[in-house]
Amino acid sequence: MLALQEMAWFALAALVLVLTPGPNMIYCISRTLCQGRSAGLISLVGVLLGFVVHLLAASFGLTALLLAVPLAFDTIKLAGAAYLLWLAWQAVKPGGLAPFAAQALPHDPPRKLFLMGFMTNLLNPKVAMFYLSFFPQFLHPERGQLLLQSLQLGAVQITVSGVVNTLLILGAGSITAFLSRSAGWLRAQRYVMGSVMGALAVRIAMEEKT
Repeated sequence: MLALQEMAWFALAALVLVLTPGPNMIYCISRTLCQGRSAGLISLVGVLLGFVVHLLAASFGLTALLLAVPLAFDTIKLAGAAYLLWLAWQAVKPGGLAPFAAQALPHDPPRKLFLMGFMTNLLNPKVAMFYLSFFPQFLHPERGQLLLQSLQLGAVQITVSGVVNTLLILGAGSITAFLSRSAGWLRAQRYVMGSVMGALAVRIAMEEKT
C-alpha cells in the first residue's frame, strides 16, 4: 500500500502532467469550442475510459515484468527519468502546442463524440509511455502488491485528469479569451511545467546513483 504522502506527491506530479498540452486535451477543448460544453464532456468520458484500458494493460504488464526480472525495475526508472526530460523539452521548446486554439471539427452525435474521445486516448502512445515510465517512480517492490499499488496510482491519475479537464472544458471560452490577450502568461506556464518535469527527472536520476 502507498502512504498518503506518496499519493499526494503523485497527485501533484499528475497535475503537472495533465496540464501539459497533448492530443486528449486538444481534442476535448477543440470539440468544446466548436460544439459546446456537452460535446466536450462526452468526449472526455471517452478519454477517461481510454485511460482505464491503458491503466489495466500497464498495471498487469509492469507487475509481471518486475516480478519476473527484478533488475528491470532500475532500468525502467532510468528510462522514466529520460522520458520526463523529453516531456520537459516538449513543454519549453519553441512552437509548443496551443490547446486553446480551436480546430475546425464537424458537429458529431454523442456516440461518435464518445468513441472519438476513447480512440484519441487509446491510440495515443504518450499515454502508454506515461504509465510505463512514470508509475515505477512511485512503486515499492519491497512492500509487495505491485498490482494494487499501480491501480492506486492509476485511480489518482484518472481522477486528477478528469477533474482538471472538466474544469478546462467548462471554462474553455473564457480561458481562450484570456490567453489571446496574455501570450506572456502562457509562455511562463510552459516554462514552469518544463522546469517541474525536469526537476523530477533529475531527482529520479540522482536517486539511482545513490
